[in-house]
Amino acid sequence: MAGFAALTAALLYAGDAADAWHTPWFAAFPVVFGGLFLAGATAWVHYRIRRRSAQSASAENMDAPASTSGSQAIR
Repeated sequence: MAGFAALTAALLYAGDAADAWHTPWFAAFPVVFGGLFLAGATAWVHYRIRRRSAQSASAENMDAPASTSGSQAIR
């Protein structure tokens, strides 16, 4: 997401340099910061999904372990 936003800002200024259109100097700020915000939101959603799936997987193993005394007899 952030890389796509940086490439978009670069294309805006490349078009300005080639005289295809005029890009104001401040145009990169909303594009880049918007991309950073979307990247952060995507990472947060991904974190929440992974955390929820990890909690549901660990809920299945809530029984007591085979040995609760702390010592294992090795034969």
